[in-house]
Amino acid sequence: MSELAREELSALAAIYCEPGACEVLAASETHGISFRIQISVKEVLDTDVILKLLFHLPVNYPSTVPDISVTSDQLTRAQCMDVREKFLEEAKKHLSEPMVHDLILWVQQHLKDVIKQSATVCNEKTTLSKGTEDGIWMLLLHLDHMRAKAKYVKTVEKWASNLRLTGRLMFMGKIILILLQGDRNSIKEYLILQKTSKVDVDSSGKKCKEKMMRVLCETELQSQYKRFQTFEVKEYSAPEELQKEFETAGLTTLFSEFVPPLLK
Repeated sequence: MSELAREELSALAAIYCEPGACEVLAASETHGISFRIQISVKEVLDTDVILKLLFHLPVNYPSTVPDISVTSDQLTRAQCMDVREKFLEEAKKHLSEPMVHDLILWVQQHLKDVIKQSATVCNEKTTLSKGTEDGIWMLLLHLDHMRAKAKYVKTVEKWASNLRLTGRLMFMGKIILILLQGDRNSIKEYLILQKTSKVDVDSSGKKCKEKMMRVLCETELQSQYKRFQTFEVKEYSAPEELQKEFETAGLTTLFSEFVPPLLK
């Protein structure tokens, strides 16, 4: 992590100092730093829009642009993706200099215009809206435990194969994650199977349904993410190995947002 990145994060923490406004999610000398900043943009859509901005600064930042994720309860997923694209376009203008604060100021000034432009594009593509169901989607699940591990793993592998889903079943210590990519309808069908089938056994050894599963993320696979070609079961001995798996697939922000809380 560069000294510039450290200094910038310190400045951001001072600027966005209200509770929950700035939160460091992960930091290391080899993988960079990830943090979330929450801001309110006034007078957009006749209401305040709360933006949750997840930044990952790689070790060679600011020579390369940060990875950015945008979420908001007041905006649609498509609008958030459009805001993110504009963020990245703007970031390229600030290469070699600390840019996060400038990017935040930029979005506060231009969010209304981005949303208007997003609505225009959406209207022009109305006839293609049905095709969104056919896109590639991604699902990240967290399982609390597997008592009958061997049987459970075989069942997950079978479901993934039958539904033509790719991804990873990942074990790291007590953490169990299932990352799936594929057709959205197949993703939905997998979730139904996971919730309704007797995939494990209870403390007395009787077959039981999965009651401790959490959906961490379900979203359309964006262009910067890499598509897994197969479904594999993998075990990791350290968090750094698990993080590397996500980074290799271009899923650094996904890891930073959802996995570190599980490690605590």
